[in-house]
Amino acid sequence: QVQLVESGGGLVQPGGSLRLSCTASGSIFSINTMGWYRQAPGKQREFVAEMSTGGVSNYPNSVKGRFTISRDNAKNTVYLQMNSLKPEDTAVYYCNYAGNRIRSWGPGTQVTVSS
Repeated sequence: QVQLVESGGGLVQPGGSLRLSCTASGSIFSINTMGWYRQAPGKQREFVAEMSTGGVSNYPNSVKGRFTISRDNAKNTVYLQMNSLKPEDTAVYYCNYAGNRIRSWGPGTQVTVSS
């Protein structure tokens, strides 16, 4: 089992920046993918970004060029730098871990973009 703890959410004005962090603990497989999803009220959870232990990253077009994912494998931690935030980025952001047929989710952290 893998446990995830997120931090870094909050309230930010449009055009602002936030950095989310997620640390994994437990039965972590040496080869894994960690990433972020988000869910806005009344909408389905959607993919935001992911990065493998090898450093390969993926983003949907909606955040490409604005969000950057990075990770520190020694700390089992993944980061999401979010720039040029828009009101439509408002959502609960969930950290995700996938490795060795185990998939885990964090409890989520709220990101609100509003003036």
